[in-house]
Amino acid sequence: MNKFWSSMVKRTDPYVPGEQLNEPDLLKLNTNENPYPPSPKVFEAIQKETENLKLYPSPTADDLRTEIASHFNLAGKENIFIGNGSDEVLAFSFMAFFEPSEAIRFPAVTYSFYPVYAKIFDIPYVETELNEDFSIKPEALFNAQGGVIFPNPNAPTSIYLPLQSVQEVLKNNPDKVVIVDEAYIDFAGESAATLISEYDNLLVIQTTSKSRSLAGLRVGYALGQKHLIDALIRIKDSFNSYTIDRLALAGALASFRDKAYFKEHTAKIIATREKTAEQLHALGFSVIPSSANFLFAKHESKKAEEIYLSLKERNVLVRHFGKQPIDNYLRITVGTDAEMDRLIDTLKKII
Repeated sequence: MNKFWSSMVKRTDPYVPGEQLNEPDLLKLNTNENPYPPSPKVFEAIQKETENLKLYPSPTADDLRTEIASHFNLAGKENIFIGNGSDEVLAFSFMAFFEPSEAIRFPAVTYSFYPVYAKIFDIPYVETELNEDFSIKPEALFNAQGGVIFPNPNAPTSIYLPLQSVQEVLKNNPDKVVIVDEAYIDFAGESAATLISEYDNLLVIQTTSKSRSLAGLRVGYALGQKHLIDALIRIKDSFNSYTIDRLALAGALASFRDKAYFKEHTAKIIATREKTAEQLHALGFSVIPSSANFLFAKHESKKAEEIYLSLKERNVLVRHFGKQPIDNYLRITVGTDAEMDRLIDTLKKII
């Protein structure tokens, strides 16, 4: 380690994102991006906004906050926080609600950024065991010393935790913040956002990267009661008042206003997901029932790493996590029907 590094840098164990390759004819099914383009209205809004790039963007993002509040039937912009992707919102949340002296809880198999944030902010944590089917045990998250965070649906397992179970976690942590990370909720069941008026310790975090095809714009947001949103704003404004640029604000706003396009393309992905799961079953895969825009699967006889490498040799990229207990699983993003047909055809040749 470099002698000039701070203690924060020294204890950091950085997050490793999915591979980003530039090979020609690459089928990229490893980072859960949406295979469809954003709404045409997004492009129109961004093009129009280029005229204003000489001006700073809004530091408060009031128009977008108001639109998102309306989308979720919340009181108003005071219930919404906007960040530079949901990862930034998560980082701010760790700073705003978790203490270095109190251990937080999250599932043992979950989004791998959580331990990264815990280490960089020097927050102790407990990884709670899952059920045998990889579903989250709500009771394992009860009475957390410092707070709770978990994805719903969980990543990379794709399993959705019903709202009744989410409520149990909230009720059993009345004095600590419970963060529900809903990056994939639009492909699943009901959002915990419907519980916000009832629970003052609930923060829901979502993103425009998955269901709205805006991974390249980096817009995430949090939903919660005003006192939680105010805390996030205090943290943000202590770092950078202008975290979201004008093009991102314009594009995200247009996306939320085009409700028909959003519903149509989300439904397409769900239909393709179910079709692909059946095709994988026919090839000898066990596929966890998915509530996300990806599938989590293992083969009955071939090792996941072997399949992953064979696919990569054929310009098909999926995600393999080389750690137990999921080291024999592949996470496969749901693409278009044509893309998934190519995946299945390639798997047939391998298997």
